[in-house]
Parts: sequence; structure tokens; C-alpha cells
Amino acid sequence: MKVSADQIPYFYESISVDAACSGNPGNMEYRGVVTSTKDEIFHQGIFPQSTNNIGEFLALVHALAYLTKTNQPNVPVYTDSKTARAWVRDKKVKTTLKPTELNQKSFELLWRALQWLKTNTYANPILVWNTPQWGEIPADFGNKKG
Repeated sequence: MKVSADQIPYFYESISVDAACSGNPGNMEYRGVVTSTKDEIFHQGIFPQSTNNIGEFLALVHALAYLTKTNQPNVPVYTDSKTARAWVRDKKVKTTLKPTELNQKSFELLWRALQWLKTNTYANPILVWNTPQWGEIPADFGNKKG
């Protein structure tokens, strides 16, 4: 069935972000895609001994930085992570994960993301992906067990 543009319940021209982590902590990766086509814009990982929340946050900041750099202030970003939205809003990460030699790269990226948020502005709306109504977010890695 073909859906017309006025029937799409979300912003067709947008970016969707997601993260995946095998274990908690575990190997984490994140990415951003064009919502309408699922074409990958960026993909980062694998980061050992990290968490899904860290990946969701990094993906969201990465998308905001990308949109700022490419001068696309009106393109919304979808995430299904309440935690990532709160961390971006507060410009503060509340993880219980302790830095180790294995997860050093995740913590370096966290620091860079926080610095970016504190020294840049963005106009892009950060929107909630409605998984129950729309299905998995387009950036989903498809690794869920269940």
C-alpha cells in the first residue's frame, strides 16, 4: 500500500537516531539515518564496555552537530530515548558507568559531546519517536531479543 505524504504521521524530512548495546555494559554502537529512506548518515562503533544510554546520547548530539554543520536548522531529530533527551536538555550526563581503559573512547566522546552542547546552539526540534504507533525507529539496528 502506498502512503501519501499527508498520511505520514511523522516528519518525513528528518533524521532518526538509535544505539545498540550487547550487554550492560557491553559493545555499543550508534547511528543516524534519513527517516524516510533509512539511508545511513553516520555510524560509530564498536565501543567496548559502554551503555545504550551513552550511545543514544552520542547519536543525538552527533545528529545535532551534523545538522548545524550542514546548515539545516529546521530538520527535526527523532529519538526513542527519554534519557538521551534529558541529558541533551540538561547538558549533563548521569551515567553510573565508571571510566576504564576499555571504555576510554566512549568517555572521550561524552566529553566532546558535552563541550559541543555547551559551546554551540541549535534550532532543530528533538522529537519523540512513537514506537507503539509507528513501529521501530528507522535507525534501529534490529538486534532486539524477545
